[in-house]
Amino acid sequence: MPTLIRLENGQARWAENSFVSVVDEDAVPAGDVIVSLKRFLAEGEALLTNSRRVGVRIEADEAVEDLAYDLPRLAVVAVAFPKYRDGRAYSSARLLRQRLGFKGEIRAVGDVLQEQAGFMVRCGFDAFEPADGATPEVWSKAASRFRHVYQRGADARPPAYEERGA
Repeated sequence: MPTLIRLENGQARWAENSFVSVVDEDAVPAGDVIVSLKRFLAEGEALLTNSRRVGVRIEADEAVEDLAYDLPRLAVVAVAFPKYRDGRAYSSARLLRQRLGFKGEIRAVGDVLQEQAGFMVRCGFDAFEPADGATPEVWSKAASRFRHVYQRGADARPPAYEERGA
């Protein structure tokens, strides 16, 4: 059973995960891989020249700006939530989508809970590895729980004051 949920057109669905997460000490297997930022900075050019899709895992204390030059060549940026109450991953996703213009998949990994779904979507996440066993149906409901928003986000929903003025 897939453990990856992808949000497409406002609906969450199970998705096949073709990426293998590789720890720094292991050899890189054939196929699509997600490596740490440290490993990517050291071996990124070699990884990207092979015929595979490459993703990078960003930890909460790492700067996504270090990927700015290579973002157009990356398929996935997996942003780690070390604990559900650590909000630095939201800032990383927002920077990736809005400041750096990343068009690929931003995947939430780590301590990812359905209660965070709406906030994650607003910041630009579009794929999730839930730690709480949430299903796509539950995830869809949690992601759209609130009808109104009060500021602009990466999801392009209009703020309440614009809806009121229309």
